Amino acid sequence: MDISLSELVERQKQYYDSGMTKDIRHRLDTLQKLRETLQGAEDQLFEALHRDLSKPKAEAYATEIGVVLHEISFAMKHLKKWVKARKVKSMTAMLGSKSYIVPEPYGTALIISPWNYPVNLTFTPLVAAIAAGNTAVVKPSELTPSVSSLISALVRDHFDPRHIAVVEGGPETSTELLEQPFDTVFFTGSTSIGKKVAEAAARRLIPVTLELGGKSPCIVHRDADLKLAARRIAFGKFTNGGQTCVAPDYLLVHREVKQELLEKMRQEVERFYGKAPVRSPLYPKIVNDRHYDRLKSYLDEGEIVFGGETDALLRKIAPTALDNVPLDAQVMKEEIFGPILPVLEYGELDEAIRFVLDKPKPLALYVFAKDETVQQRVVDRLSFGGGCINDTLMHVATPYLPFGGVGESGTGSYHGEFGFRAFSHYKSVLKQTTAFDMPFRYPSSKSGYRLMRRFLK
Repeated sequence: MDISLSELVERQKQYYDSGMTKDIRHRLDTLQKLRETLQGAEDQLFEALHRDLSKPKAEAYATEIGVVLHEISFAMKHLKKWVKARKVKSMTAMLGSKSYIVPEPYGTALIISPWNYPVNLTFTPLVAAIAAGNTAVVKPSELTPSVSSLISALVRDHFDPRHIAVVEGGPETSTELLEQPFDTVFFTGSTSIGKKVAEAAARRLIPVTLELGGKSPCIVHRDADLKLAARRIAFGKFTNGGQTCVAPDYLLVHREVKQELLEKMRQEVERFYGKAPVRSPLYPKIVNDRHYDRLKSYLDEGEIVFGGETDALLRKIAPTALDNVPLDAQVMKEEIFGPILPVLEYGELDEAIRFVLDKPKPLALYVFAKDETVQQRVVDRLSFGGGCINDTLMHVATPYLPFGGVGESGTGSYHGEFGFRAFSHYKSVLKQTTAFDMPFRYPSSKSGYRLMRRFLK
């Protein structure tokens, strides 16, 4: 980069102050340009995603590129509605006034994205930032260097850096960026780093959106459709090699159906990836050696029901279910973020509910059951960012639902209009009439106290 980070941010602030990014036509034109840029670079994106994570083409499109393109289309379709000032009621005591809520951009945004879905989780928040009228500096993950380099080149070649810029680098770059005078920060990553981002934002008293993680439970009750549950759990757990923040992190299954469910899951894994998943071109790899070694160490912490095969050269670990896992094992303490699924059993639903209640609030939760009272008990009793009944992951795919965490799994949410809100300040405006004045509010009014008592109750 030819200029310092402080100069980059200052230029973006000046560009924002010019009013250009607030213009609705400018926002729509930028979103259209982003769509055309991504569509024109599809093959390059496929190649970079395969190089960094061995993502197969269909999975890469469904979970990365296609999701972003749909988010752009959704924003462009609804943006004119989102930007409108909304009229609300005024108090009776304020006779003659009109009240409005006016969305306005925060200004200059910092977006720090992770490595597991490096296209999706970089561009989806960027779509929201653009739609809301901000300028943005994007910091992609250094752990997926091919994608990071490509994102940087695409943005540099197609967008004014005063509006959108990419800064590459490691943790030290993120630290330096967090010292700059941004107006809002959007971070996706681990809870431990999220706390540091929140501290940096707090020092500047700026809003922050944190999309973090945690140990997301999957509850399978005895009345569940086991064949369907097995297929959808295997899909949710082993997509992207398990490197998904909302993947089922551990399984809580009723003891009466545990063995049958595990056998059906084994069959589904074979259906997805064949008898040797580590050799399958449809099965992604672990992002780096450090994460591979960490995940491999978990295999010794329980009884392998299926899977367990590893290949250090390919950096792959087969989809694996672990039974008889001690609750104090590392695999039950840390977010797994890989293709290993610890299996716990329960007898009564309240046992499963109490187990989840004793842990930090998860980013996602999944329950498989036919009985709607069981479904409702789980939803009512447990706090979680978002989730599914009789499915996994799919709540993240729709722009009509907010995606975000609660407690240690994150703060704030985005997707669709919720992304627009994440990058907007909702300004309150009261427009008072000049045709007359209400004297009772002034100190000289003799009837002020009586009228105040009448109106303010």
